[in-house]
Amino acid sequence: MGINKDQVDGRVKEAAGKVQAVAGRVTGSPTQEIKGTVKKVVGSAQAGFGDAKEKVKEDQKRDAKDSRP
Repeated sequence: MGINKDQVDGRVKEAAGKVQAVAGRVTGSPTQEIKGTVKKVVGSAQAGFGDAKEKVKEDQKRDAKDSRP
């Protein structure tokens, strides 16, 4: 299984958002907590998109291999 840019970038954003949300909660900054939560959700969506792209690519390779005579 390969790794694509969306998977990496998404997981980085997700982790950074989680850190930002926790930091906002600890410091009592609801604005930073919300921004962190949004960044975490966006990162999770981007990582999911990357996972889906990778699965499609793998399925296409498998189907091409299976259809050879």
